[in-house]
Amino acid sequence: MSRKPSSRRRTEQAWLITGPLALCAVVFCTILGLTSSPAVGEWPLTLLLTAAMVAATLPVINIVVRRQALGMALTEVPLVLALHELPPLSVVLAYTTATLIVQIRRKLVPAKFWFNVALAAAATSLANLVLVALPEPQGVGPGTWAILLAAVGTHTLATLAAVVAVISVVQGRQAGLELVRTAPPTLLTAAINLSLGLLIIVALKATPWALLLFAGLAVAFLLVSRSYAQFLRQHRTLADMYQLTKAITESGADGTLVDVLISRIRSLMQAEHATLWLPAQGRHPEVLLTSQEGKPGLLDSATTPALLRETAVARQRTIALGSRLGGEAELRGALSRDAVKDVILVPLRSGKAVIGTLEVVNRLGDTNHFAPADIPVLETVAANAAVALENSRLVDRLRHDAYHDALTKLPNRRRITGALGESVKIRAPGEVVALLLFDVDGLRQVNESLGHAAGDKVLAEVAERLRASAPSSALVGRAGGDEFLVTMRLESAEAALELAAQLREQIRDEMVFDALTLDVDTAVGVAVHPEHGSDPATLLQRVDLAATAAKSVPGSVQLFNPALESRSLRRLGLAGDLRRALDEGEVKVYFQPKVTLRDRQLVGVECLARWEHPTHGSVAPADFVAVAEHTGQLGRLTEVVLREGLRHSRAWDQAHQPLSVAVNLSPRTLTDKAFPDLVQELLTEYEVPPQRLTLEITEAGVLDGTDRPIPTLRRLRDLGVRLSVDDFGTGDSSLAHLRRLPVHEVKVDRSFVQGMATDPGDLAIVNAVVTLSQQFGLAVVAEGVESELTLELLQDIGCEIGQGFLFSRPLPYERLEAWFGAQVDPESISSTELPRLRVVP
Repeated sequence: MSRKPSSRRRTEQAWLITGPLALCAVVFCTILGLTSSPAVGEWPLTLLLTAAMVAATLPVINIVVRRQALGMALTEVPLVLALHELPPLSVVLAYTTATLIVQIRRKLVPAKFWFNVALAAAATSLANLVLVALPEPQGVGPGTWAILLAAVGTHTLATLAAVVAVISVVQGRQAGLELVRTAPPTLLTAAINLSLGLLIIVALKATPWALLLFAGLAVAFLLVSRSYAQFLRQHRTLADMYQLTKAITESGADGTLVDVLISRIRSLMQAEHATLWLPAQGRHPEVLLTSQEGKPGLLDSATTPALLRETAVARQRTIALGSRLGGEAELRGALSRDAVKDVILVPLRSGKAVIGTLEVVNRLGDTNHFAPADIPVLETVAANAAVALENSRLVDRLRHDAYHDALTKLPNRRRITGALGESVKIRAPGEVVALLLFDVDGLRQVNESLGHAAGDKVLAEVAERLRASAPSSALVGRAGGDEFLVTMRLESAEAALELAAQLREQIRDEMVFDALTLDVDTAVGVAVHPEHGSDPATLLQRVDLAATAAKSVPGSVQLFNPALESRSLRRLGLAGDLRRALDEGEVKVYFQPKVTLRDRQLVGVECLARWEHPTHGSVAPADFVAVAEHTGQLGRLTEVVLREGLRHSRAWDQAHQPLSVAVNLSPRTLTDKAFPDLVQELLTEYEVPPQRLTLEITEAGVLDGTDRPIPTLRRLRDLGVRLSVDDFGTGDSSLAHLRRLPVHEVKVDRSFVQGMATDPGDLAIVNAVVTLSQQFGLAVVAEGVESELTLELLQDIGCEIGQGFLFSRPLPYERLEAWFGAQVDPESISSTELPRLRVVP
């Protein structure tokens, strides 16, 4: 990359100062030639002092101001001697010639070269004008000191003023002011040099042999200055390394590592450019940033030729090129093409792998270059930088993993909670913060049937569909398991419900995995701020309640309402009370008769658990069964109902009224491998024939899409127990699925039976269930028979058994016995017949 044309133009503007200086030099020299006698002195002494001026310029102390280097040398010492010993024009000639030789050796750009030459001529001629205007020095006393001080001071101030002017033109006013602030050390150096020159003059007047002493002092000073300069460089390097390490450590936590790293390295190496390159890695994009002297911030480009970077990565070693660094000719050719004078490029390593490069280009100042000693410094910095960058990326990765789900790459519950907390702090008029919870239905069945890998694919696909379908302002995350969260600002709760329904429809599209097509649905809960909560924890709790309520109606969308929370709290409070109720026998068993529809013969009863809470009153079975499932008391509750049913079945058999008993089972009971053994023990204990016991399992429990309940069902069937599918028709199964299950009976759900008299669709469903069940050899029981019209319709389609309020509500045992006495025709009972219900007009 070449230097910018604007930079070259500003450098060329140095002629605005160089031209007037050259003109002043010509004018001043003309005046000196006309007014001085003699104007030119002896050539041997002039050449000797010229050589001394060249030698005094060699040990230079460089002060860098932005991109300009200011050289501080001992040139005032031979200048004082020349002013004292030579005529004016000889002094100008000697000083200007010495400056010309030094500038040729340094190979400066033309603008700087001619500025320095013109400045030397102008400042020296001005100093001689001051010297000529003052009285001629007499001896080497204080008067002579004052005259030489005035001349040398004029030379120093003129030089400083010209340098400030040219830097202000080239680099701007601020750079000139910075140089003015660094002027005191320069003036002090000039004063010291003046004093040293005066000492030499005094000594030489006493004896010419003093020149040997000063020559020895000059050599010693040169050696000491070099050693001291090297010591200062090492000290400064160590201090800068310490500051760099400290800055890296402090910036690692706030994400400013790269900015601090590049800027500090550029300052440490005194380079025009420092570049950091990191290739793309994982979710991290490629990094190419450069800190340039004099420009704030970082640039997204690099001065280093791309060939050098590629070579360093391929060779996995440092590339150093420049006038003092050497290097391969082919690579150095790349420097000349890109106008780069020198470069050090160090690979960043992590173990044996190269993770990037650290590059510095062009030592500040046209006369300055990188030296071999700079290479180990940058390599040490690069080693520390590589560790810091790897640690920074590791921390970033850990922070990302802490707030994102590993499977779906979505924000997790913690991240959603944090974002939700920020959203609820800002109350926007006319808006609500909506929180939507999507619960994926049937994921457990997918995991059990196809494996967890298939379940993970389903979750990833749901995540992708949610991310693609949700508005851009929404935050989509995974709450955990099969739950996903979406939060955003909307106009109202109604808008949140509408969005939830739309997103649910997008998720419902078929999912194809290899040769398998799945139909995945979700239950959605919705809660909004501020109506349903003022903090994230409350909103998350209530949207979870809404999603749980939505599960009861497959594929529904449920907005939170206070009734859901009160029911949940009520269930939580019932957990401890249920255990006490089971211990003290407060859970009672009610019985609902099952009769033949054709002749109304009593064939059995269904055993139903009922709980009258001393405080809450009658507790719904759905509530305390759910409590039992979640508190580990389900097995005990089931055993209580089984024992009560079998005990009364034995009593009825002994009274010559044999009746079967039916007991409802929770789907979770079928996962208990010890349950068939319990049934066997209870049948033996109460001496009840197995065929008198019917176990009813809901359709969702027995037909869950897996083979998990089949082993338990087969063991129960082998015991001789009858098995019934309860609430048939409410799930997604078909009668064909029943063919692979060891069941004996189907119970048609009450919602279809009660609608038969008014809805042709319900009538058709019941008719189909009865017809196909009979073809499969299954008995059919109709639930919810509450009218004579429904009874007649069931008789017409051939349904055999029914139960419902038309015959009796569920009754406790004492009232059931009274009901028997009131409903059964005594004359119709024989030892071989079932009780027949008396027809009540």
